[in-house]
Amino acid sequence: MQALLSFKQAPPISAPFRFFLTAPLFAILAGVLLLFVGPELFASRWTRGALALTHLITVGFMLQVMLGAMLQLLPVVAGANLARPLQVATLVHATITAGALFLVAAFLTSEPLLFGFAIAFLATGLMIFVVTTALALYGISSLSPTIVGLKLAVFGLTVTVFSGVLLAASLGRALDSPLVQLTDLHLGWGFMAWSCTLLSAVGFVTVPMFQLTPEYPAWLGRSFAMTVLGAVSLWTIADLSGWGTLSKLSALAVVASGAVFSIVTLKILRLSKRPKRDASHDLWTVAMLSVVFACGLWMGAGIIVPLGEWQRWPLLFGVFLLFGGFISVTVSMLYKIVPFLVWLHLQNSGSGRVKVPNMKKVLPQGQISRQTLTHFLACALLVLSVFWPVWFVYPAGLALIIAHGWLLRNLLYATSIYRSHLAAIETCVNSSVA
Repeated sequence: MQALLSFKQAPPISAPFRFFLTAPLFAILAGVLLLFVGPELFASRWTRGALALTHLITVGFMLQVMLGAMLQLLPVVAGANLARPLQVATLVHATITAGALFLVAAFLTSEPLLFGFAIAFLATGLMIFVVTTALALYGISSLSPTIVGLKLAVFGLTVTVFSGVLLAASLGRALDSPLVQLTDLHLGWGFMAWSCTLLSAVGFVTVPMFQLTPEYPAWLGRSFAMTVLGAVSLWTIADLSGWGTLSKLSALAVVASGAVFSIVTLKILRLSKRPKRDASHDLWTVAMLSVVFACGLWMGAGIIVPLGEWQRWPLLFGVFLLFGGFISVTVSMLYKIVPFLVWLHLQNSGSGRVKVPNMKKVLPQGQISRQTLTHFLACALLVLSVFWPVWFVYPAGLALIIAHGWLLRNLLYATSIYRSHLAAIETCVNSSVA
């Protein structure tokens, strides 16, 4: 099932690393937001604080890591060489970072001008990324589930951006559109057609590679991305057309797809050949359990009347999906991808002249494990904050700051290892030339 990896086509390490190092800063800002807004943030999903928190994580944290990972994966996994990857990375990183900050400020202040700036920056950066990746993927044969998933994820990102622009324009009073309906569709495309499709495409390669598990079942690889795209598309058409029954059934298929991927992943994680399970394995496990719970909660809200009428169930759904699910799996991938990239680029630069540190030396397991426990504590406190915000929102904010400050510290440590060994390699090369 796995795509044929071609590490010689990897872009410069600074292209993905700028995204990886920026992401924790937005999660830290999310913790600061919790401390400043306090319990009122958890009053409903529509509070200014809740909307700002959601986009600090989705646009600030998740999008940064996802785009950085795609810049690395496209040439390596799909053989899709990006034109001028460093220049593209620089432009995209600058525009989406500015756009995310403007968007969060806009949600907190309801200032139309800020929504306009957010639209301009985010749309520009993401369209540069979409066009560049689409051109790189054009003509690449879809021989593996990973390549299919990457292609469909780019399409999902395009629709997510378009619907997000419409939402931001409506909130900025430039357009008049059905906000609740458009918000649900934006979430569906963003979480499933973009995020979950990309997650599965990356997972098909990285889970067996780094977790030493069996490969994913062939039927899941062949059908998952197309099933998600078909279900989300049908849901969009049915919802916009007012076909209530079909809309509910297709929405159920969307959620069920995410649950199926998570359950299959949990099953193959149990078959890992690792003699000792590491923090990355625990992060994947917690992430998949969180997604299963979030999907079950969504389904239950549609069946159990008291649950569906509880105003805070969408907040609980969001905490499990975003913090327990997507952040956990994203951190797990960072802890495998970053040390691997450091090792790979030093290996390519050194050509055997200087001994390259192994991946465990790039990021010590003790630091990873302790940061992971702090992240789990933050997730637990956020869950409790939904039920008892007065008691738990401030500890949750503090734990979130500590967890992602620690993540940033770990990533910076890996970066320093790369720079120090690269300097040693350059010194060795210069002395041999002299």
